[in-house]
Amino acid sequence: MDSTDVLTKPGRPAPATAEPEEWTEVIQPKTSLLDLGLKDVWRYRDLVMLFVRRDFVSTYKQTVLGPIWFFIQPLLTTIIYVIIFGNVAKLSTDGLPTTVFYLSGITIWNYFSLTLMNTSTVLRDNAGMFGKVYFPRLTMPLSIVISNLARFGVQFALFIMVWLYYIVKGSSIHPNALIILTPVLVIIMGVLSLGLGMIFSAMTTKYRDLAMLLAFGMQLLMYATPVIYPLSSIPAKYKWLIMANPMSCIVEAFRYAFLGTGSFSWGYLSYSLAVTIVVMLAGTIIFNKVQKSFTDTV
Repeated sequence: MDSTDVLTKPGRPAPATAEPEEWTEVIQPKTSLLDLGLKDVWRYRDLVMLFVRRDFVSTYKQTVLGPIWFFIQPLLTTIIYVIIFGNVAKLSTDGLPTTVFYLSGITIWNYFSLTLMNTSTVLRDNAGMFGKVYFPRLTMPLSIVISNLARFGVQFALFIMVWLYYIVKGSSIHPNALIILTPVLVIIMGVLSLGLGMIFSAMTTKYRDLAMLLAFGMQLLMYATPVIYPLSSIPAKYKWLIMANPMSCIVEAFRYAFLGTGSFSWGYLSYSLAVTIVVMLAGTIIFNKVQKSFTDTV
């Protein structure tokens, strides 16, 4: 008998050859620190949207007004700024109505600061979930960027309503064609906050004091960004220091596009984009390096 023949009992069929199993998920170590795993994130896009929904529900659960806080928060902040910085401190607004001037800066700044603060502790806050089940770690901070983008959309709609009111009223507002750059400005803000958030998220797994330091630093950074004052009110010798902040160009460009005052420079916008790319690359490297073993240190 040939060695390849199969012995079988009379009347019993030969056993079928076992087919190789097909795995739906193969977990392998990353080979590149620059790999964001966007392909895996796309496969888990339903999970991303689930996290986005969770953020909405958890934030406004058991609140009386619910999502109406999207409108109330920027309105109350604007009113306070108008009273303190507009009426008491008498800060310049380049001749613009104080309400629309401060609301424009608040709308932009809120998205950046809230996204950065929420992503800065994402690894530490969700360590229990990360240690029990596998899913692409990037889905968590990315869901924060998307959920805050929805909040920005609501607050941006509020700004547009106030903006239209002052235009109809005949105020000195002169919008221009640079309005079409608004999606670009929002994308730069989102990527910049995501990159910085991943850096701080990776570092706060070991040094929790950084979370408190970041909260204090964000308050100082707002005053280093032309949110409550126009760039034109800054002395020329200090203007370069304010523009070294990549958010300054974004706020100024947004205000110039919709209100017609302020300053806009393609050079400064390119600078903000370059800083965003560098920060995102650094955040990717640090995040990928830490996520492999962060559950041992949290």
